[in-house]
Amino acid sequence: MVLQAEEGLITTSLPVLVATAVAVERDAVARALPAPDEEVRLPGASLVRTAAGWDLLAAGVGPALAAATTAGALTAAALAGRPYGLVVSAGIGGGFPPAAPVGSLVVADAITVADLGAETADGFLPVTELGFGTVTHRPPEPLVRVASGATGARTGTILTVSTVTGTADRAAVLRHRHPGALAEGMEGFGVAEAAAAHGVPVLEIRAVSNPVGPRDRAAWRIGDALAALTEGFGKLAPALESWNAHDR
Repeated sequence: MVLQAEEGLITTSLPVLVATAVAVERDAVARALPAPDEEVRLPGASLVRTAAGWDLLAAGVGPALAAATTAGALTAAALAGRPYGLVVSAGIGGGFPPAAPVGSLVVADAITVADLGAETADGFLPVTELGFGTVTHRPPEPLVRVASGATGARTGTILTVSTVTGTADRAAVLRHRHPGALAEGMEGFGVAEAAAAHGVPVLEIRAVSNPVGPRDRAAWRIGDALAALTEGFGKLAPALESWNAHDR
């Protein structure tokens, strides 16, 4: 698989590591793929491996644990002589209405951490304005197009938050800071940081389970979102394999 990105050519190939937060998301992805071939134990976690070269990892909730677990899986694969060609952060999350309604899929063209920085008297400063690190990882544009085209997903920024949004005021603040945001989750940026450290391309796809805004559990549609995630991966997997086979 050859991906044309702004900084040049990125060459990657299967196998693929799919990192979700929890097992129920991992299992939703697994339902779209060939039957698991084996379980691989890792420090503090395990992954399910399919014969088709997809490894499914329940990496944990939140950006820190997701980053640590994903980095462990990437390191173990590299040491075993089986490095990954792509990391996919997947799961369910909140969608910003009306652009990302419940039950829809979103593919990230930018994976942005929303709350890494400092509050000041003049407002929030992202960590980059403090002279440190990064706040956004951008998946390769051709890969985003393939994923969006195959799944019908909307394309935009997916925010990573450490605290799930639960008020209209907080949702409005996030939309003001990030006008291109379509959804929020808790793991994407951590997974992307681990992938970047290993020089592996990353993709993020989320199925929307609830609107971003006031916390109303009665409005959550987790089952519908998990079904959408399964359906999405049923279309995404062959598209990525076809992309790889034709060396685009």
